[in-house]
Amino acid sequence: MMARDSIYAQPQAHLGDFAFSEAVADVFPDMIQRSVPGYETVISLLGVIAHRFAQPDSRIYDLGCSLGAATLAMASQVRVPGVRFVCVDNSAAMTSRCEQIMRRRLPDGHCEVACSDIQDVSLENASVVVLNFTLQFLKPAERLAMLQRIYDGLRPGGVLLLSEKLRFADPAEQELMTELHLEFKRANGYSELEISQKRSALENVLLPDTFGEQVERLQAAGFAQAVNWFQGFNFASLLALKA
Repeated sequence: MMARDSIYAQPQAHLGDFAFSEAVADVFPDMIQRSVPGYETVISLLGVIAHRFAQPDSRIYDLGCSLGAATLAMASQVRVPGVRFVCVDNSAAMTSRCEQIMRRRLPDGHCEVACSDIQDVSLENASVVVLNFTLQFLKPAERLAMLQRIYDGLRPGGVLLLSEKLRFADPAEQELMTELHLEFKRANGYSELEISQKRSALENVLLPDTFGEQVERLQAAGFAQAVNWFQGFNFASLLALKA
């Protein structure tokens, strides 16, 4: 049974910036499922897409892997030989748990877990790269360079699967999507205090882009095609293809 997220359930006099700490790692599966509309669907469909695009004797990268849910979904569907999974996260709390999970769930040893900044990882021979709600935590000025590094590390015909929180240029659309997201959190049992405190903790570290900005940046990085394959309120998933 998943541990329930109650990190922000009590008033906190001094709210620091949100971080992927031991406390967050302890409750992360519950936190993300109750916070991100469609998260379980996104994870499941990553496996379907990876089945289509994984190439023999290539690498599949899960950048900002947290506990490795995306990797497990892809590993359950990929059938081509010689694929190696690489999970990367800069949170030691996440990667220590992820490594334990991978040893238990993928015992044949074709998965590597690294505690590192994704911007420092050497990307090569990739057929699939996943950035699942991760790029949004990089400084905006650093995002294009990250996407260019991914593009350079992908084989021809490879894909980047990018999921992100969105902001909206139209104020009315922004207000509507924000309110629907809040209703989603309330429906999942979060109190007004929890919602408010977590929002304050995230406001300086999670800086979302518009969908148009996402597509423009992917095109600038060199991707031939960028399509929206899923959206739940203000969270969207894109598939970017290297020709």
